[in-house]
Amino acid sequence: MEAKQLIKLEEPRILFGYGQKMEDPRDGLTLFGPIENNLPYGIMNGVVGTKDGLQKFKHFLKTLQNPIFNSNSNTRPFFPGYEAVFRSKWDSEKIIFKEVTDSEIGKFLFYEDTHARTYHLVSLFTEKIIRAVDNEDAKADVWFVIIPDQIYQYCRPKSSLPKELIAVRKTTTKSKAQKRMSTGMESMFGNINTENEPYKYDAHFHHQLKARLLKHAIPTQILRESTIDWRNYKTSNDRYIRDFSKIEGHLAWSLSTAAFYKTGGRPWKLGDIREGVCYVGLVYKKDERSGDTRNACCAAQMFLDSGDGTVFRGAVGPWYNDTTKEYHLRRKQAKELMVIAVETYKEKKGEYPKELFIHGKTRFNQEEWNGFKDAVPETTNLVGVSILHNKPLKIYRADSDFPMLRGLAYIQSDNSGYLWTKGYVPRLETSLSMEVPNPLYIEISKGNAKIETVFEDILALTKLNYNACIYGDGVPVTLRFADAIGEILTASPLEKTPPLAFKYYI
Repeated sequence: MEAKQLIKLEEPRILFGYGQKMEDPRDGLTLFGPIENNLPYGIMNGVVGTKDGLQKFKHFLKTLQNPIFNSNSNTRPFFPGYEAVFRSKWDSEKIIFKEVTDSEIGKFLFYEDTHARTYHLVSLFTEKIIRAVDNEDAKADVWFVIIPDQIYQYCRPKSSLPKELIAVRKTTTKSKAQKRMSTGMESMFGNINTENEPYKYDAHFHHQLKARLLKHAIPTQILRESTIDWRNYKTSNDRYIRDFSKIEGHLAWSLSTAAFYKTGGRPWKLGDIREGVCYVGLVYKKDERSGDTRNACCAAQMFLDSGDGTVFRGAVGPWYNDTTKEYHLRRKQAKELMVIAVETYKEKKGEYPKELFIHGKTRFNQEEWNGFKDAVPETTNLVGVSILHNKPLKIYRADSDFPMLRGLAYIQSDNSGYLWTKGYVPRLETSLSMEVPNPLYIEISKGNAKIETVFEDILALTKLNYNACIYGDGVPVTLRFADAIGEILTASPLEKTPPLAFKYYI
């Protein structure tokens, strides 16, 4: 490949029912349906929330049975209706319901302390789900957690209650810092005081709930009441608090696709990916509870050519460097993490991958790379790819009003260059970016591969975001959810978590 040139990559196609390939997932699902449907008789809904939340959810499901339009049909195609899209039913009466009463929520919602408030409210919802899973004869395919907006508003790390709402004062004079210190001592000397329990968890309702259900392998979809019933949530001057009027169809596409995926269905997969290829994205998150600024949790997200995703938690250790602001594993831990990935691949596919691409946000150092190599058989071509946002390159077209095209790539050298994953899309007659798009800086930092092949793979991996049914994301799925998964992995005490499907984290 000649360096210093600008090329245009073909838009990756994705595969749908009947072996048909399309560029846009909404086109493919509308015309041919999903590639794999494990629930031809429909979704069994698990719902935990208030009775009012249940009625809002039922009404929302009923709206999904009919076409829903957006204000711009080119940019955001209309939603034809759930059954028309997924060839499956999503019945609003097919529900296992576990009620959370307003009085139960009110008992904890107005705690002054954010950690205590969040912990007890998460416990309220998770305990009802776990008891239902353990005791019910009928099993839900996915649990929908319908939360009042006050929980969203007041159960986040920096949230605080208005003084007039505070109903419960702290019963101890200990500061938050003292409680965190006590929590750290518990890990060394055993339980000291149960009042420190909330400080073992992040004060974030979404992340904590997901984290506490991981060991139970329960798929969930958390929905705010103002999302599924947005027309009835207005400000004092009669404006919508969350205005979906122009993108109501987009909301239907995204929530329906996420629900279908979490029930075990596969909406689509990459259409032209090479056989035997495996992609692993590295995840790091600092462990704030340890008291050591270097301590971090590491994990890996593995994606197969079929689109299946699995998350593996690695060891906790001093992976963060305060000077370089980078995360790097020791050789032993790098090997352990990658052994899990390649062995899981072999279990699924019956053989080791022919090619394994490891994606990271920094360059790999030699020690961790040696660990990765120790885990991979000689028959597997191992390639380390760093994908960065911190090297902006703006290119303007003086002869046109149109911005840069999505899929343009600037080859800087045999192992590095820039890729525009956002930009103008002829099919949509618009750009995926609201401004002049920034490219990703991509570098093959270890191993050998053609830079053009790496570009093509990364562009294809922007089509695997099942959490939002869109034409293409700006970041490959290997790194798109890295920060969110890191937050979930560290939102509860760092216990050993088995490899779990990607759907339990998003």
